[in-house]
Amino acid sequence: MQTTTLSYSNLHNHGELFANVFRARKQSFIIQKNWDLPQTDDMEFDQYDTPFSRWVAIHDFDRVLAGVRLTPSTARCGMYSYMIRDAQLGLLGGSIPKDLLDDVAPVEPGTWEASRLFVDHSTPQAQRRSVHKHLLQEMTGSARALGAVKLVALVAATWPRWLLPTGLDVQPLGRVMWIDDGYFQCVSINLAAKMH
Repeated sequence: MQTTTLSYSNLHNHGELFANVFRARKQSFIIQKNWDLPQTDDMEFDQYDTPFSRWVAIHDFDRVLAGVRLTPSTARCGMYSYMIRDAQLGLLGGSIPKDLLDDVAPVEPGTWEASRLFVDHSTPQAQRRSVHKHLLQEMTGSARALGAVKLVALVAATWPRWLLPTGLDVQPLGRVMWIDDGYFQCVSINLAAKMH
């Protein structure tokens, strides 16, 4: 199992891996979850897949087992910033409720959003715990390397079951809400305490 953090500046070093992340996202979000998202050439993408973002991939060579996108809260591309903030501002057409956070979405250096987190549905149950562990380690390690001291994320409401055992400092940022096919909640992951 390999871990790679991709960016527009290094994707040429990794063959098909970058495209395979988007193919795996299509499988996870469009085919498995039946979400209505943009797609082309067998890949899922959205307005946040810009050079501001980084993509963490857990993979066996070119087969993507899991992934997550990291985007700085200070990113701006046209009218968009990052998904949680744009949902709060009503820019996503109501697909995510505007009241997803208890406070105003942060826009500050050091705060990044983790989004499009997935584990491939065909990953055997016996391997899932290891894949989750590698994904969280690479996600937090990459975020720290990028200067993040905090991550915000919209995750499945079952997050205490899979995030708290990792020892990460995770706090809810809003209410549990039904979106499309399940219950979700915004959380904050404090990275500052683990910077040593």
